[in-house]
Amino acid sequence: MSLPPFHARRWRRRAAHAGVCLLLFAVFVFCLDRLFPLPLPDRHDASVIVTASDGTPLRAFAADNGVWRYPVKVDDVSPLYVQALIGYEDRWFWRHPGVNPVALVRAAGQWIGNGRIISGGSTLSMQVARIIEPQPRSGWGKIRQMLRALQLELHCSKTEILTIYLNHAPFGGTIEGVEAASWAYLGKSSRKLSPAEAALLAVLPQSPSRLRPDRHSEAARLARDKVLARMAAQGDWSEAEVHDALIEPVVSRRLEPPMLAPLLAERLRNANPGKTEVRSTIDPDLQRMLEERVSAYFSRLPERSSAALLVVDNHTLEARAYVGSLAFGEEASLGHVDMVQATRSPGSTLKPFLYGLAMDDGLIHSESLLIDAPQSFGDYRPSNFDPNFNGPVSASDALRLSLNVPAVDLLDRLGPERFSARLAHAGVQLRLPTGAKPNLSIILGGTGVSLEQLVGAYVALNREGLAGRVNYTPGQVPGARRLLSPGAAWIIREVLEKHERDGLSEDTFDTGSQQRVAWKTGTSYGFRDAWALGSTADFTIGVWVGRPDGTPMPGQYGAVTALPLLFEVVDSLPRNRHVATRRAPPPDVRRLDICWPLGLADDPAHPELCREKRDAWALTGSLPPTLPERDARLWSSGRLVVEVDATSGKRIAGACSQTHATRSMAIARWPSLAYPWLPMAQRKAAEIPALSPDCSGDALTAMESLRIEGPSNGSAIARAPNSALPPQVRLRALGTSRRVRWLVNGQLVGESVGSAGFSHAFAEPGDQRITAMAESGAWAELQLRVLR
Repeated sequence: MSLPPFHARRWRRRAAHAGVCLLLFAVFVFCLDRLFPLPLPDRHDASVIVTASDGTPLRAFAADNGVWRYPVKVDDVSPLYVQALIGYEDRWFWRHPGVNPVALVRAAGQWIGNGRIISGGSTLSMQVARIIEPQPRSGWGKIRQMLRALQLELHCSKTEILTIYLNHAPFGGTIEGVEAASWAYLGKSSRKLSPAEAALLAVLPQSPSRLRPDRHSEAARLARDKVLARMAAQGDWSEAEVHDALIEPVVSRRLEPPMLAPLLAERLRNANPGKTEVRSTIDPDLQRMLEERVSAYFSRLPERSSAALLVVDNHTLEARAYVGSLAFGEEASLGHVDMVQATRSPGSTLKPFLYGLAMDDGLIHSESLLIDAPQSFGDYRPSNFDPNFNGPVSASDALRLSLNVPAVDLLDRLGPERFSARLAHAGVQLRLPTGAKPNLSIILGGTGVSLEQLVGAYVALNREGLAGRVNYTPGQVPGARRLLSPGAAWIIREVLEKHERDGLSEDTFDTGSQQRVAWKTGTSYGFRDAWALGSTADFTIGVWVGRPDGTPMPGQYGAVTALPLLFEVVDSLPRNRHVATRRAPPPDVRRLDICWPLGLADDPAHPELCREKRDAWALTGSLPPTLPERDARLWSSGRLVVEVDATSGKRIAGACSQTHATRSMAIARWPSLAYPWLPMAQRKAAEIPALSPDCSGDALTAMESLRIEGPSNGSAIARAPNSALPPQVRLRALGTSRRVRWLVNGQLVGESVGSAGFSHAFAEPGDQRITAMAESGAWAELQLRVLR
């Protein structure tokens, strides 16, 4: 039945009026929304948190307003907390449009009937509205809060609204958000909450000051139990779950921001501007344990001392522990200075790479004969950390004993600039004074390098010669830079792994369970830096000890100060099947017997040339002989063939060879600087036969000889009568015009030139061996006995 024309026109006018009203209302709402935009929180206004590999906070940095807030998403939080929050605060959250009329009417009726507020009518959306725009507790304030809640629902999804609450709800003091509160009060992530903990954190924002569990534990417990009771009554949680939760005590720890690996955390925050969460590769349990161990171990160091420790996974080049200073924030020890990154003198820690590169260049094998004796390299005259010299040593022993002269000799042959360039290619940038070029002193610490770069280089010993940059955030591709060949890296690792630990040896303890560690120590000039570097199959560890301001720490050096901590760290690291397994050498490494002094493979056909047999590792295709004398004027080492009389054995030279029946005689000569340290039998075996009386001189006759003028050999000396001064001798070296170095019992005590006199006082009684060594290689010895 159709309406009369009059009524139809009236309904059309009413519909038009309603449409206009709705349009005007929509325009009004739109204008209000534009005039009063929703003040959504700035996502960049959050705290910055740097976490360990498992999400454990290492260090949190407050937002600009001083608030501690760790950003989370709904899926990051325990479902128990979301259930407790919605079940207690707003059961209809997922259904209402921002305001729940039923709850408001119920709250108003309770207020009218009881004269006080029995239950609130606020929804979670209204609470979020109050969080983002605080309102006065008045009727108009409530209306504005409801309008903002409606506006919030218009612009945001329910999940977005809940996320704002999870991150901005007040939890007492400057703590905002459930994640910050969970770490602050409970010491765990909000994703790991128990039902009792979830109920506690759900009720805490109702009255953060009154319910803080660290201050008012009983009030917090009562409020928590109220939430638990409601969850049981509503059937959200079972009676058994609630019963167990009610038994659980309210335990809160002292509110302190997390402070693990603080210097690394600051470094990562600065390297990732704009990020509110930066995840690192640090193992939190290992980090915590090593921080405590470093603090306890070095607690008795001299004032203003600091220490640094870095542990890196060889397979991924990811850092697992990072201790940048001994006491973070301590002003006296400059605890804010990150010594993992600081440039310091490396002492002897670069020596393994020098020996490895020398092997790759075909200069040496593992048992090459080197000489630890006083030498000059231009104006540079190195000495050992221990003032004594050892004479002939193998390359392996020279590296393990960290002898300085053999290392400088090798670097002089390899070239300091080339050595520096090879290190730079592998990521080790040597720091030199402005305008300075690499020189021989760099191998003894005359340069600067960081602990971080050293550790990145030492991983090459267990990565087939590949060094790399240490990674601190996950997901980075391990960088690889060739430092050594796989064969040279294996040999150097083998040499350093045989370096026994103090108190442990294969014949006294069962070392089968010990990790195989390739380790090296270093001490910079003046005891300013003590180092210990070690690499196992899975981890590389670096330890530095010193003062950040560069002042000396007398008596503190690598083997005593840093090395024991290195071994403690190694013993505490995770172990796998490689713990005591000796890995097979690469295909380009061979094991063979070599002979000193020539350095070549043992030849059974010429046993007279093998004065001392050695078991050596060498790279295939390269068997370098003993290094030649650096100075062509020195007595020549190597295989010397002379003609001798077949009957007397005297040397034959020149025209007299026509009057003698001769035979050839091969002699294995030692490097000239080795002779003062050789046993008498070795000296005699290497002697050149005396020239036959009827022969004129030859080139061998013209070689410089040396003798010492002074007391006769075997003399006894004593202090002068009625004198308190120690016994003293005055000596001269005759037979040379060059520099002469004087050693007493293998220790360098002075120098002279030509036949100039040399004096020495003996502080201790007993047998004294005095050696004079000329630059030509000529030498002489004198034995004295000093009486008391």
